[in-house]
Parts: sequence; structure tokens; C-alpha cells
Amino acid sequence: MIKLTKVTKEFPPRGRALSEVSFHLRKGEFAFLTGHSGSGKTTTLRLVHMADRPTSGEVRACGFSSELTSDREVWKLRRRVGYVFQEFRLLPGRTATENVAFALEVTGAPRRDILSRTHRLLAQVGLSSSSSMPVDELSGGERQRVAIARALVNDPLVVLADEPTGNLDDRATRGIMELFQELHARGTSLLVATHDLELVRRHPEFRVLELDEGRLVYDSGAVEEGAA
Repeated sequence: MIKLTKVTKEFPPRGRALSEVSFHLRKGEFAFLTGHSGSGKTTTLRLVHMADRPTSGEVRACGFSSELTSDREVWKLRRRVGYVFQEFRLLPGRTATENVAFALEVTGAPRRDILSRTHRLLAQVGLSSSSSMPVDELSGGERQRVAIARALVNDPLVVLADEPTGNLDDRATRGIMELFQELHARGTSLLVATHDLELVRRHPEFRVLELDEGRLVYDSGAVEEGAA
């Protein structure tokens, strides 16, 4: 589903954010992307989402290549890859329903389908009872659930999440992880960037990729080259 091959990303004049990173996330796999602040986690997710392009090397995601996919074609990739931002990026003053509905509107979904799909997505993330509340009045965990519902509008094959529990308390963190586990059980691939090592330790069943100063220094799921 996702494959990085010797990916390097430079941001002049700041320097190099990633250096020859290679890994392969397979269909239906759940992996944590760990590392300290500035290690390259967000850069990696942005490259997979093709918000940025590598300086060298190749990123492949859901059949799309960073070398072959034009900027005008990126929207096709993003119908297959959902993105959960660390800072939520919700529309202030709008309700949970309006935030998710807007994400559907911009995809060109038929108007008659938007409300039913919005209700289904909010129910999926456990927010049916809060759907009419302005997002400003929701808790951090609830806002993160709205952001996840929005990322699921196109039934993506892959979900990328950037520090999705970074601003949440333990209870909300457990709720978000339970939601991710449900998505994983349905066959969705997930790549979750986090600096929370305790969270990673609580889920030893999932793969761990560790970045340090832009280099991949550990991969618990590494296999021999050429393996499936």
C-alpha cells in the first residue's frame, strides 16, 4: 500500500529532513512511526500524502508514484489515503455534521447522499449524540473523532495520522486507539506517527518504525528483500 525507496527530503536552507528512508507498509498493516520531535515523522506522512515531493528516491501509495503523479492528479490519491492532522484543522463555529459534510461536498458527493453518509461516519466514530454541537464546544477527544470521521469520507484504503493522541488525556487516547483498531480490523492500513512510547508499548502487536534525525533506525517488521 505504501512503499518508500531511498527517500531523501531536503528543505533549503534548513537542511535535510529525511535521508534515504526505505520501508514497505503492506495491505491491512498497522504501524507506528516513532521518533523525537524533528525526526522526520510529519515529513514522511506529507510525502506519502504527496503534499510534498522527495528530493530523491520514490514514494508509492495505493498505486500512485511520486515520480509519475502530477499535482493535478494528487486528488485521486487522496481519495484512497485519509489524513488525520495533529491540530485537527476543523472549521471553527461549525458543527461536527457540518465539518464532515463539507469534506464530502468538496469531493463532489451527490447532495442527497451527503447527510446520510455524514451521519454514518459520525456514528462510526461514536459521535451521533454530539453531531449538532459546534466543534468549539467539543472535548479534544471528540474533536479528534470528528477529524477522523472527515478522513474517512472516501472510505480510504490507508489512513495516515500525525500525533493523533498528542493533545489528549489517557481516556481519550484509549478511545482513539480503539477506533483505529476497529478500522484496522476492517482491513484499513494505518500509519500513525507518535512520540508517545508508552502508547506504542501498550500495543506490541503492531509494527514499529523509528526515525532518528531523518534516518530509519529501527523497523520491527523488516523482512528480507524480495519477501511478500
